[in-house]
Amino acid sequence: MNHRVRPATPLSTHDTTRIDDLRIGAVRPLITPALLQEWLPAPETAQALVAASRAAISRVLHGADDRLVVVVGPCSIHDHAQAMDYARQLLAQADALQDDLLIVMRVYFEKPRTTVGWKGYINDPHLDGSFAINEGLEMARQLLLDVLALGMPVGTEFLDLLSPQFISDLVSWGAIGARTTESQSHRQLASGLSCPVGFKNGTDGGVKVAADAIQAAQAPHAFMGMTKMGQAAIFETRGNDDCHVILRGGKQTNYAKADVDATCAQLQAAGLREQVMIDVSHANSSKQHARQINVAADVAAQVAAGDHRIMGLMIESHLNEGRQDIVAGQPLKHGVSVTDACISFAQTVPVLQGLAAAVRARRKA
Repeated sequence: MNHRVRPATPLSTHDTTRIDDLRIGAVRPLITPALLQEWLPAPETAQALVAASRAAISRVLHGADDRLVVVVGPCSIHDHAQAMDYARQLLAQADALQDDLLIVMRVYFEKPRTTVGWKGYINDPHLDGSFAINEGLEMARQLLLDVLALGMPVGTEFLDLLSPQFISDLVSWGAIGARTTESQSHRQLASGLSCPVGFKNGTDGGVKVAADAIQAAQAPHAFMGMTKMGQAAIFETRGNDDCHVILRGGKQTNYAKADVDATCAQLQAAGLREQVMIDVSHANSSKQHARQINVAADVAAQVAAGDHRIMGLMIESHLNEGRQDIVAGQPLKHGVSVTDACISFAQTVPVLQGLAAAVRARRKA
């Protein structure tokens, strides 16, 4: 049997550095997902909550549960204690409204930026450009465990392709953002995720990319990735039938009945379930955070009128209203977003109550 003879003399460092890693400033060690999970394992109660909430969301997607899935919480997480304060307040509402709403806390650790800026709790947990990513992963996983310990399921956006290995076992619902819905890598990722996944329409408002993404994610794929032991591997996925579109606006808003009609026509033409989640923030609120309240009221009216195609909403809400910039040496205001502006929790409660009332009205419609 012939075999290839490999040269015993390796290429010199000088030769390879001429053409490789020319723009890499440093390479630092990364903790493995398996080690992080050994340090911070998911207790039985957390596993049961994640499994039950994923199954409940799946039932909504497949028409077996008529509640609205409401993903609500801060635009991004930047402080553990404030996130827990929010989670405790949200849990009280989730319990009170559980017959009509399936509430999932928005716990976003990764932020896609239009150009540059703070990329989130995992990438820069100390908000100072130190990029303590290993700490960020540990802090993120600990927060998810603490929120689950209260009894509150969580949803997050999957942006980095490696980070799901560290935290996705604790996530009940995932989003693929407007900038990454068209990415083949993220569609493949979604095909192997264990939770339901929402794909946002493109930044221009186009829904076809999200419909295409759902079709792609439903199919099996083979791609390269990293195992929980930190080893490069080829993953073969089974496909994910719990995917849906999220309408978040674009050049224009797309939350009105006519937009839902147009979206569902595209989904039907593609052979997909006619259902949408509506993000009342982002372009649908024209980047004016307080308009989320009006948009949610409009969507609630559609639900109350009997529209079963609307299966959920997304709301950006924090302890306190508005947003703030991260400025070196300047303390941050308590409970105020450091990314997109949010409505306050006090403003959020009547929105949730209105949505619950809309579900009750839909049952009678």
